[in-house]
Amino acid sequence: MLVAGGSDDNGAATATAELYDPATGVWSPTGSMNAARYGHTATLLANGSVLITGGWSPAGILASAEVYDPKSGGFTTTAGTMGTPRTAHTAAILSDGTVLVVGGLEGYDAPTYAAEIFTPATGQFALTGGLQSPRSEHTSTVLGGGNVFVTGGSDANGALATAELYQ
Repeated sequence: MLVAGGSDDNGAATATAELYDPATGVWSPTGSMNAARYGHTATLLANGSVLITGGWSPAGILASAEVYDPKSGGFTTTAGTMGTPRTAHTAAILSDGTVLVVGGLEGYDAPTYAAEIFTPATGQFALTGGLQSPRSEHTSTVLGGGNVFVTGGSDANGALATAELYQ
């Protein structure tokens, strides 16, 4: 199990990463990310690598992404960046192996409508149909048939009691 980034005791973003072996209960260091970040997502891809998207950094909200390779223990920046910098977003792997990255904050208290698809084979992001309501801190659940159910979260006015279906 990979744990990458986050914030330290002082609230500063980190780039460190560790692996946890549940069979032994032992944590061990692995390569560091290229960018310190927290509030990002980590999505297990079909080939066993892990896609890290967005988050907060000392420079602000990130549009960058990187992929962890468990064979080399290293992180590589993706060929493309997201069209919208974001944190407090979700990422869901779709049945075709692409990843839907949706919602989040693109600025302080500024939830976004934006959604994009990451294609692992090319390392590129492409904008796709956005949300009807901007939202951050929501959930995204992949349903049978490949649809994604996006629920809850919050917008600039507070908590949302709504859901949307991404098809």
